[in-house]
Amino acid sequence: MSGPVPPEWPAEVPPPGTEDWERTAVGWLLDLLPGDWRAYEVLRRHPVLLARLASRQAAASLEATRDAWRTLRRDVGRTLPPEVVDAAMSAYERQGIRLAAQVRQVDAVAAALAGRRWVPG
Repeated sequence: MSGPVPPEWPAEVPPPGTEDWERTAVGWLLDLLPGDWRAYEVLRRHPVLLARLASRQAAASLEATRDAWRTLRRDVGRTLPPEVVDAAMSAYERQGIRLAAQVRQVDAVAAALAGRRWVPG
């Protein structure tokens, strides 16, 4: 039996309560981390711990992208052609939007793994 999921729930992860949802969530979370994290069995055995790490990784990636966007013109604006800087700003902006959504998705999965149920408001 599955329950409702929040709007930010990742499409790749079945709703909590469905068959294999937790195993799928673990795989999805591992896919968000650098590959060498797969070597640590403790993360597979304790999905809440994995979700905690993935949440921090996603937040750090988002902050790094935001910092790169804020400092691009100052750091390399005079050494690159304006069209390259503009294209990079656009790429950072799109990536920031994607990463912000990913942070919300990871947080939703982490809450479900911790046993919290989402109730539509």
